[in-house]
Formats: sequence, structure tokens, C-alpha cells
Amino acid sequence: MPDPSAVDDAVAVFTDLREEGRELDALVEELPAPDWARPTPAPGWTVAHQIAHLHWTDRASLLSLTDATGFGVMVEEALKAPDSFVDDGAREGAALPPAELLARWRGTRDALAQALAAASPDTRFPWYGPPMKAASMASARLMETWAHGQDVADALGVRRTPTARLRHVARIGVRARDYAYAVRGLPAPDGEFRVELTAPDGVQVWAYGPPQAPQRITGPALDFCLLVTQRAHRADLELTATGPDADRWLDIAQAFAGPAGAGREPGAAREPGAAREPGAAREPEAGPDQVAGPVQGTGR
Repeated sequence: MPDPSAVDDAVAVFTDLREEGRELDALVEELPAPDWARPTPAPGWTVAHQIAHLHWTDRASLLSLTDATGFGVMVEEALKAPDSFVDDGAREGAALPPAELLARWRGTRDALAQALAAASPDTRFPWYGPPMKAASMASARLMETWAHGQDVADALGVRRTPTARLRHVARIGVRARDYAYAVRGLPAPDGEFRVELTAPDGVQVWAYGPPQAPQRITGPALDFCLLVTQRAHRADLELTATGPDADRWLDIAQAFAGPAGAGREPGAAREPGAAREPGAAREPEAGPDQVAGPVQGTGR
């Protein structure tokens, strides 16, 4: 019999994923066609590329949940061009008329939301890395939707209001600590870190790791999420590290899978959008499967 608390957590992340998609949708639904060609902070990617990439990855997730054979074909195609298939998918979608691209993304988002809600909570579905449970997949999709949505917001000069949905991004970022070292060929530190993040409401604190851990990270949850998705440089954020290992981690942290991202340059994280004031106020049991496949990467 499923753990009731685990079921409740899964429902929450499914709901939050829907809301994250709707928020980004609202940014682009009335965007004039020329503005879809605006450059975003990701080199070579326009607003259209960002939405096309999310559509492509949502489609891959939907196939994983509903059509294992079709997903296998998609993986085979990716293996033919391992260094370019993500960019190729974004480029193909970005070439569509904006209205058609938006309609396709909406349709796939809705179908994915329904498939996630209908999936058996204990079943692991195929992915480009280790298989994932449905709630893990939803958490990863939320992280990527939020991160690429930030790129769109930056391109449009929009300041988004951070929400409690960031807890999913923060949790993946914490759990991906050792992956950030591994992808760089570095040994991970011994022991857990203590991470204390001030939630967007300015009152709650999201805490991870042993309270007495000597290596500590503190600061706003928004800043931590921007850091681990490499949407801002550490120098532009209000995050404090206590201990040399914690300090080192902030230099290399990444929540997304795939190669180490180049990140943003200091002072340029919000380009080409409005400057941000720093510090403004795999399933919920998430495991390593949330950082195991290159297509979940947000490090563009």
C-alpha cells in the first residue's frame, strides 16, 4: 500500500509543475511574433528556442510514461548525435510559427500532466539515464521549466515573483551536490552539508542536512536556485558559505544533468533583461535519478 505522505507529496509536485508551466505560458501567450526571436542569456538561444526545448523535453517525458517503444526510438536518434541533439531539437521547434509552437507546447504539457497523475507511483520509467518514478520526473520537469522560464523572463526584462515551488528546485540542488563534483572528475567531500534557505515568504526556512554539520550554506532560496541552475553567478547572489568545502561547492554547484555548465559571468547573469536585486525576497523522495540524464540538463 502506498505511503500516504508520499502520495500527498507526489500530488503536490504534479500540481506545482502545472502552475510553473502556466506562469511561463502567461509570459509568452500574447508576445508579438518578433519578440519570440529575442535573444536570451543562453548563447544562440532565443525565446522560441527556450519554449521549443521545453516542448521537446516534455514530449520525451510523455513518451517515457506512455510509449516505451517510441521513447526508445527517440533515444536511438539522440545517440546518433550526442553532442547536438538537444540543440537540434530546440532549433527545429524554434523554426515553427510562434502560435504553432505555443499550441504544441501547451498540448504536450497537458498530456504530460495527465500521464504523470495517472502513472503508478512506484513504477520507474525509462530515461536517458537511470529510470525515474513519475514524481521524480515531475520534479525534474519543474526545475527545467523554472530555469528556462528564467531565461525567457530575463530576455523580456520581466521580474518574476519567486514562489514556494522553488522548494523542488532547491531540494534537487542539495541532493545533486556530489554529482557536481563527479561531473568535473573531483572527489566529493565527506559528510553532509547543512543548507538553510530562506523561503520566498521571508519567514520559513528550508533546511537540509545535519544541524551540527560544520560545512554550511545559508541565504535566500531564490539565490540558491539561481546558482544551482547556473542562471546567476555566485558573485551576484547573497549566499554565505561556512567551511572550505561548502565554499568550493558554491563555485561548482549544478542541479542539472550532463556536462559541467559554463554558467553566467559575474554581473551578466540577468542579461539581456532587467537587472535583478540580489536576495530579493527525483520525486519528493528525490534520489540520484534526477541528475542522471543529459536531457534534464538546464545548463544551456
